[in-house]
Amino acid sequence: MNPLTWDFRTAFAAAAAMIAVFLAFAYYAQFQMGLEPCPLCILQRVAFIALFGVCLLAAVHAPTGGAGRKAYGALALLTAGTGAAIAGRHVWLQRLPADQVPDCGPGLDYMLEAFPLSKTITMLFTGSGECAKVDWTFAGLSMPEWTLVWFAMFALGALYYGFRSYAPR
Repeated sequence: MNPLTWDFRTAFAAAAAMIAVFLAFAYYAQFQMGLEPCPLCILQRVAFIALFGVCLLAAVHAPTGGAGRKAYGALALLTAGTGAAIAGRHVWLQRLPADQVPDCGPGLDYMLEAFPLSKTITMLFTGSGECAKVDWTFAGLSMPEWTLVWFAMFALGALYYGFRSYAPR
């Protein structure tokens, strides 16, 4: 049951299943616990959804050639890296001293309606005061810190399973 010995399909299927559980918890936290996601939380969710899609497609396709595995590994690495960058920015905002936290900005829905996409993305990564608020922790880590940890783990997994050589069966 050592995950380092799993084949490509099993590893990517397990990653997709884990991501589905993480997304289910995010929706549970929003709709049952009343934790409203900030714009950066929503972007992290989008990154998890994209990574879920890549992992599920990789597991279903399960290419036998090295080029296919490398392509899925690179896609998963890119997606997980993007999610890690978003989560890293969120963690940075949460760690700022209170006097350096940016003012709260408009919600994501309003930004998407009122501004061009490039301006909305710039505003999202500038962050706002609501992104610096810590509403939930587990084992001393906030939700963005946990997503950063998991995006990093998925990126390492994409490298390992996408780019390792497999012995022929």
